Amino acid sequence: METMQVGESGSGVQMHGSCEFYKNLSPEALKHFTSLVTSSSYPANIVLFQEKAASGSVYVVLEGEVRLSINSSEGRRLSIRIAGKGEILGLASALSGKPHEMTAETLYPAKLAPIGRREFLGFLMRYPVAYQAISEEISREYAITCGHLRTLGLSSSVPEKLARLLLDWSETGQTTESGSRLRFSLTHEQIGEFIGASRETVTRTLSIFKERQLVACHGSILTIPSRAALQNFVCA
Repeated sequence: METMQVGESGSGVQMHGSCEFYKNLSPEALKHFTSLVTSSSYPANIVLFQEKAASGSVYVVLEGEVRLSINSSEGRRLSIRIAGKGEILGLASALSGKPHEMTAETLYPAKLAPIGRREFLGFLMRYPVAYQAISEEISREYAITCGHLRTLGLSSSVPEKLARLLLDWSETGQTTESGSRLRFSLTHEQIGEFIGASRETVTRTLSIFKERQLVACHGSILTIPSRAALQNFVCA
């Protein structure tokens, strides 16, 4: 995994490149990109950009997590995915010049590096090879979005939707002797926004999962003892 050092007021901040963008950059291009990155601290629940708003910057996630969501005209929110360390947010809008399709909001205190759209496009003009890496990253984001909408639209029940969501999240979790572990600090209301369910329904469904020993919660850590058992529950 590529690692780049990003300056922050004289101290180093490590950022692991989790997308192809970093891996495909030449040393010169990576050095130039690094010079554009300056870490800024953001509290929780801060909106970085909003759907239908013009693109002003792209955001590199250095630490923390950012929720990407869409909203209905009635104010209902559907959360699409959670972006983590190394991701660059707002790429599609920055490239096309069209308004954002999603809203990006910090879930917890985070460190991000905003790069102005003009500076970012200037970087791409100087290093055209980066366009391919960015296209691959946008395609990856599109595939994730389609997968989430497929789960939401084609799953027949809330338990199935929630089980599929937990299985998806656990793919990037930690594998231990007791099962797959993942950070689970979202409220039940926030979880419901990923599957189109109420807070009460999420609470009730998680209780059923716990009773059947499909999941176990310890503070902010959720463990799936057997991914196969949860998968079988989905397919039952």
